[in-house]
Amino acid sequence: MTPALQPLRRIAAYCVIADSDEFLLVRASAKSGTPGVWSLPGGAVDHGENPVDTVVRETAAETGLSVAVAHLRDVIADMRALPDRGLTIHTDRLIYEVTMRGGALRDRVGQPTDLARWVTREEAEQLPLRRFTADALGLVEAAVDLRPDGVPEVPSFYAVPGPDGLHRAQRFAAYAVCTDRRSRVLLTRISEGYPGGGSWHLPGGGTDFGEQPGVALIRELVEETGQEGRIVELLGVASHRDAAQLGPEGYPIDWHGVRAFYRVHVARSSRPVIHDVGGSTAEARWFDPEELDELALTEVTEEALRGVGLR
Repeated sequence: MTPALQPLRRIAAYCVIADSDEFLLVRASAKSGTPGVWSLPGGAVDHGENPVDTVVRETAAETGLSVAVAHLRDVIADMRALPDRGLTIHTDRLIYEVTMRGGALRDRVGQPTDLARWVTREEAEQLPLRRFTADALGLVEAAVDLRPDGVPEVPSFYAVPGPDGLHRAQRFAAYAVCTDRRSRVLLTRISEGYPGGGSWHLPGGGTDFGEQPGVALIRELVEETGQEGRIVELLGVASHRDAAQLGPEGYPIDWHGVRAFYRVHVARSSRPVIHDVGGSTAEARWFDPEELDELALTEVTEEALRGVGLR
């Protein structure tokens, strides 16, 4: 049994680098919470940073290699217990595939990782791997992360004072480009008093501590619209920062949102019903594609609909 641990949440980005039949892995040093454990190159997304930039920056720092992001491979979440540090950490992880642009492999001294090595799948099987790395390489039995005994109760949103005294918040969320058999698009109208109040937005929202993005999205879809959907595909991830966002809290927040977007299909659509009354969703409706031009859409909704050919 693990003792009661302080919850901590973060967003991180990693990459899969393959060369012939080898993968590049990095080893956690004695300065990390899991010394000796191997993982994909990458690390925490800084406040306001685009995860694509995180992958390039962290890979260069940990390995000495310059990479270019090719495409998004997966979005997952996991919890791990670190009893020695008194923490239960939930991490939303973005996994990218990259190509190498140059550089030379090197080791590090006095940093959270100390080695970078090319290994075959057979060699990786013999190494202690972080769970997300083992999953990405299809080597589940090699995972060594300690799972917590339960999910701690954590507020869905909280802001903390930054180094300049302004409150900061970094939040991971999942949203749906949701359609039904009639090719209608499901949208939600943001309540007044929230950022973007009165505009139409994609259904979805922030994920809870210990919750997978896809699970959170289906939950949010039911809470905001009463529709039961099926995830068809992961469309991508977007990063947005508003350095002084105003919302119902009543004071400016340096806000950084990282959002995963999915295509979702509702086989048996019905008239939308809001179950989470009094929250950020004021209305939910199905729209024919030709009606979208008449709506005041949020910028992120415009981009997502355009990306799937609905604008």
